Amino acid sequence: MPAVPPPTGSGPYRIALVCLGNICRSPMAHVVLGSALEAAGLADEVEVSSSGTGGWHVGGPMDERAAAVLLGAGYDGSAHRARQFDAGWLDHDLVLVMDEVNLRDVRALGGEPERVRLFRDFDPVDPGGEVPDPYYGGQDGFGEVLAMVERTSAALVAALRDALTGRGR
Repeated sequence: MPAVPPPTGSGPYRIALVCLGNICRSPMAHVVLGSALEAAGLADEVEVSSSGTGGWHVGGPMDERAAAVLLGAGYDGSAHRARQFDAGWLDHDLVLVMDEVNLRDVRALGGEPERVRLFRDFDPVDPGGEVPDPYYGGQDGFGEVLAMVERTSAALVAALRDALTGRGR
């Protein structure tokens, strides 16, 4: 499993999760990773946010199907409101994107390869894979995304725990 890059400053370690519209994949990952960090006792040491490279849905809620899959698994995504990624987000310690198109778009804004990576670089089953966009598919796609997000979030929390322990926390 890869290590997370060192923090860029003091304070909480900051992670941005990025997809296309910020209504399916990245908000699902945001909710699940936030929950996993809370369960691991790391919520005060790691901040998670999410955004999309496109601005179509800014201010809107999560896709209803994504929210329903999360709710069915015991997560609450009701507070989510879509935001758009811009170069200002590159000040995060780690920017994790959902697919190769997002990776290209974020790196084109000046994102460093060490800090801008695929979310599934941390996936213990298929490292470096993409999180498929379930938007145009059926409900099953959202369940598939949730499974990827849960296992990748668990591995990411372990990597963060290792990194934060190394900082004397």
